[in-house]
Amino acid sequence: MNSKKIVVVGSSNTDMVILLPHLPVPGETEIGGDFSMAAGGKGANQAVGAARAGGSVTLVARVGDDMFGNKAIAGYAKDHINADFVFQDAEAKSGVALIFVDKKSGENTIAVASGANSKLSIADVKKASKVISEASILILQLETPLATAEAAAALAYKAGVRIILNPAPARKLPDKFLKQISIFTPNEVEAEFFTGIKVSKIADAARAADKLMAKGIETVIITLGARGSYVATKDMKKLVPSFKVKPIDTTGAGDVYNGALAVALAEGKTILEAARYANAAGALSTTVLGAQPSAPTRKAIESFLNKAK
Repeated sequence: MNSKKIVVVGSSNTDMVILLPHLPVPGETEIGGDFSMAAGGKGANQAVGAARAGGSVTLVARVGDDMFGNKAIAGYAKDHINADFVFQDAEAKSGVALIFVDKKSGENTIAVASGANSKLSIADVKKASKVISEASILILQLETPLATAEAAAALAYKAGVRIILNPAPARKLPDKFLKQISIFTPNEVEAEFFTGIKVSKIADAARAADKLMAKGIETVIITLGARGSYVATKDMKKLVPSFKVKPIDTTGAGDVYNGALAVALAEGKTILEAARYANAAGALSTTVLGAQPSAPTRKAIESFLNKAK
């Protein structure tokens, strides 16, 4: 097992982003927005977040044999991500996400066409079994078929590899799968989905975390946006405060958080140190438009943390 290698199994999309004066409601057309296009997808965002934060990263994903797929793979090479297991599908198109961002608050609404992501298979994961079993950490999300994520988790669990599951988009998960997860990282909305507890206050986060750990998960981190992240293990519960920034776009902030968290843990930081590092990376990412373009470098994260001391 290599102490610093991180494998991400998940989605790869192209994000088409429109920055708007406010998010349109059903039936409303909002004119005057600025358009940009950037690489995205939760899996790819987390891989880029981890790579820029200093990790040695392999991505396992599926894209189309098209312009978007070619561009995505070229982008991974630029970020020094091993894309040997990013498979190009001859039939399915690359995944795309249409994102509206509110200029004032940075909040967003997102619609995704999964395309090739929905064809990421157990066979694809098996091709990457060696790199998964030799990794320090495996990161998973839920934008690809659940059976594929379960197969990756089973491989990692058998090899003693720590597994971070960012359960987004939220869906019902089998208990057997949850028992294999080392670190479960929902946001407030996802935590409510899995526990039925509305996370408004820190006390709610504590109750939700307890309920999740009762399912056999070792560590629960509930990300709370500008408030920081609530970290819970069987021995410790603590809010790790975030950092004050002026957000432009929150798209991908949670993904950057998970990527940076994996790097910090792979390098031997404690869970609280890792959460602080991830908070800094996530906060920085909200100050730049787009998902992958907003992932900060290790140098930027460390400089930000030094100034915050």
